[in-house]
Amino acid sequence: MRGNRHMGAPEGIDPPTRPKHLATKQGKMSGTKGTMLKLVANYFPLKKVPDWSLRLYRVDIAPDEDRTSERKFLLKAHKDKLGGYLFDGTVLYTTRSLTSPQNRSVTWTSSSKDGAQIYTITIKDTGKEGTEVQVGDYAYIQVYNLLVRACIGALGLQLVGRDFYDANAKIPLAKHGIELWPGYKTSIRQHESDILMCVEVAHKVMRMETVYDILREVHKRSSNPNDFRKEFERQVLSCIVLTKYNNKTYRIDDVNWDVHPDSTFESKKGGGRITYVQYMYQRYQITIGDLKQPMLVSRAKARDIRRGMADIIHLIPELCSCTGLTEGMRTNFHLMKDLAVYTRVSPDVRIQKLRDFNKRLQHNREAVNFLRSFGMTLDQDLVKLQGRQLEGAAIVLGGNTKCPPDANADWTYKLKYSHMYKCVQLENWVVVTPSAKRREVANFIDCLKKAGVGMNFRINSPEIREIQHDTTGKILEELGYVLDRTRPQLIMCLVTGTRADRYSAIKKRCCVDRAVPTQVLLAKNVQGEPRKMMSVATKVAIQMNCKIGGSPWTVSLPQGLMVVGFDVCHDTMSRNQSYGAMVASLTDDMSKYFSVVSAHTCGEELSNNFALNIVKAIRKYMDVNNGAKPMKIVIYRDGVGEGQLPYVVSTELEGINEKLKQIYSPDEVKMSFVIVTKRINTRIFSENRCNPPPGTVVDSVVTDPAKYDFFLVSQSVRDGTVSPTSYNVIHDGIHWSPDIMQKLSYNLCHLYFNWSGTVRVPAPCQYAHKLAFLVGQAIHRQPNAQMEDTLYFL
Repeated sequence: MRGNRHMGAPEGIDPPTRPKHLATKQGKMSGTKGTMLKLVANYFPLKKVPDWSLRLYRVDIAPDEDRTSERKFLLKAHKDKLGGYLFDGTVLYTTRSLTSPQNRSVTWTSSSKDGAQIYTITIKDTGKEGTEVQVGDYAYIQVYNLLVRACIGALGLQLVGRDFYDANAKIPLAKHGIELWPGYKTSIRQHESDILMCVEVAHKVMRMETVYDILREVHKRSSNPNDFRKEFERQVLSCIVLTKYNNKTYRIDDVNWDVHPDSTFESKKGGGRITYVQYMYQRYQITIGDLKQPMLVSRAKARDIRRGMADIIHLIPELCSCTGLTEGMRTNFHLMKDLAVYTRVSPDVRIQKLRDFNKRLQHNREAVNFLRSFGMTLDQDLVKLQGRQLEGAAIVLGGNTKCPPDANADWTYKLKYSHMYKCVQLENWVVVTPSAKRREVANFIDCLKKAGVGMNFRINSPEIREIQHDTTGKILEELGYVLDRTRPQLIMCLVTGTRADRYSAIKKRCCVDRAVPTQVLLAKNVQGEPRKMMSVATKVAIQMNCKIGGSPWTVSLPQGLMVVGFDVCHDTMSRNQSYGAMVASLTDDMSKYFSVVSAHTCGEELSNNFALNIVKAIRKYMDVNNGAKPMKIVIYRDGVGEGQLPYVVSTELEGINEKLKQIYSPDEVKMSFVIVTKRINTRIFSENRCNPPPGTVVDSVVTDPAKYDFFLVSQSVRDGTVSPTSYNVIHDGIHWSPDIMQKLSYNLCHLYFNWSGTVRVPAPCQYAHKLAFLVGQAIHRQPNAQMEDTLYFL
């Protein structure tokens, strides 16, 4: 296959998902409620000359020439006739019309580099409707992204993965063994009215160590060869590495212990078999030190295989630099604090960095001329837009007391001195603690009781079980003794350090083997000066109340509504398995929830389980509400990875609709399905270069004309730039106005009981994430079904 025949299907471009009954976005998918705000977003408009169009042609060359570089050379001889163009060896994009309805091909001739061969170049119209590429076509966006990449490449930035980084401006953090490369994430597409280039400030962590360094360190610490191999694989599988000889990134999928640098492979350029050592020296003048190190395996993605890349790529450990942070690094407070100095960028600094990037492009002659050859220029200013600030939801506490959130969408202070909305008395509970911490535990229990009194949460004295040491074995032994003779409402375990295996063992014993909520506390958090202790005790008391069936507050929501949150987490112990967690509200005040987790190894399994679990949630809702079905259902679906949206739309959504029709027939099913995405590059700023206030919603200018979508800033941040959340309504069976959908989404962000403030996503989504994370990271199996009615996973 010559060239890249798949230029027309770029990554990151989602299919149109705007519900069919919404013909246009204007008026029907834009809200009006709220206080108007003047905002700025991290997008630069791309301006085109009038009557600009993009045209697509197929290029054939005779006699046949397979080398893409040679084909590009032959066509380049006619660059004056082409104007601005992009050519991959087969497909040609240009802003000029080369053919006509009467003559749908044109023929030129070119000479080879040595002048020995004359070639005939035939440029053909590609389709019945002419050569013009329509706005919104995949090819249209792909060409724009190629244009931008070519321009940014002119700045001397390095492409690492999909983003550009400035290795010359790297920031060494030598004491932590890492470097920080500053850079940019860019994308370009047609938005509501204009073509906009999104630019986000990015940073890449490069570790000083190579994979070979990890290999040697693990080998040094291991006495058993089998343990050594398992531990090395545990540390490197799924890691992203950078091969500095070509600045490419790869995901490590396996380790091949039977292949080494002195093993041979078939050379692509002919000439028979060659060793990896010979290849690296001939191609990059690199000498390999250890000839017996195992080879790393990276499996190419389908799109790379189509482009001619081998399906299995072998990498040499000593040439692979690790990227990203290890779990140990993430828990290193000092490292993360030092990183945050550079990565947690305030809005005004971020805006200045974006403008500096724009200036670099504007002052680079090669980039400017390249864009100009396509009849385009990049605007110097960030795009301006109007947004709206929605009113925060009134927080309803015990005794129907209502309090509005403060300017930062926080109500912590009010909660300290008010009754919780619904409390369940904690009468029978157990505390397991090391004997050495007996006094601290007693003091903390007193604080818990005192905090509970202020919130109308009665906490009886617990049974305290002392153990000599908080080893995993001792804790499990004590839990076994307690659970064999009684079933307490809750068990609190005090531990002296953050050991994942111990936490996992506690949760497995109480969430899988038995069905008792647990509260695991670090010893350092239950000691200190009284004010700090009361603050911790208040938060823990709220958590404990939720875990046994209470709820600390609520907000006003539509009647007869069931809200479903769904998220996915991969199993850290089994690479091929993931868990889908679903949490659904059962009451109008969102004080009761149903939760369920299903394991899956493929998308089809996930979709089937999701649909079946929706049915279970409706049955549970009917049990709680005297047989009444939910009048309306809103599903917030998180965890949709790149490229998965078409499957969610065509398979997952359809499967849920089929199940709902079976339950509701012959009545109409009033269900809306919303994709929630947190990992986006869009950033929104107030006009005065600050973060926008909580409740800011944007549904124009930077949204997608092919979607019913909006951005919502629901939370407040103390440091750095706030990140909006993207909402994409792919099914609108309720037919609510955008104002209602946006306000509901914001109100639901007030109901995550682990935080007395708003969060980034609707609470059921956050609960689903919390549950999926617990199962994927700690218990690695489905929880006991007897726990489905409480928020035990908080």
